[in-house]
Amino acid sequence: MALFSRAWSLAACLIIGLVSGSASADTPGEFDFYVLSLSWSPTYCKQKGDDANPHQCSGQEPFRFIVHGLWPQYERGYPANCPGVSQRIDRQIAVDMEDIMPSHGLVFHQWRKHGTCSGLDPEDYFDLTREAFEKITIPGAFKTLNKRGKASPDTVEKAFRVSNPGLLADGMAVICENGELEEVRICLTKDLDFRSCDNVDRSACRINSLSVPPPRTR
Repeated sequence: MALFSRAWSLAACLIIGLVSGSASADTPGEFDFYVLSLSWSPTYCKQKGDDANPHQCSGQEPFRFIVHGLWPQYERGYPANCPGVSQRIDRQIAVDMEDIMPSHGLVFHQWRKHGTCSGLDPEDYFDLTREAFEKITIPGAFKTLNKRGKASPDTVEKAFRVSNPGLLADGMAVICENGELEEVRICLTKDLDFRSCDNVDRSACRINSLSVPPPRTR
């Protein structure tokens, strides 16, 4: 009986420790750096088809690279859905972000999953998201692309580094899905300076050639 009691106590301590560790790991404002995730909108529109966000994919506005999100990160892993922060934000914030985040649902989701861990209020978080986006110079080829192209992940990465002096080879990752360009993820300090991030860099696409879909047109 004493042995069972000691075993139960040890198990209880382990459970409490795990719960406590989990709670402290996702504390708003406690993280190491940001990832700015830039989504190649034409890939999303093509792969989602009729389920794609109509404003983003109607062809009325030819969106190319848009903001997927500004994500607080640990050196390994990331916090998400941090507790003790309101999950709801004013709809006007989504309206104000439409030029770089053309889906209201995306804005609301990004706040719930990532913004709540930033330690910022919603207005400041999305102001910082815009500041991070405006820091990045999109390579010229991606600003004007209007027909399907091909490029290696290394070529996409080099284009971003040439357009953004100081951006490190191990401070970004080109992400693909089904052989198509999906995202470019760029690592930034809390002050939005470029920095290295080996764990993010390791998630980069490893195929030799990417398809780059063009924006929809009306």
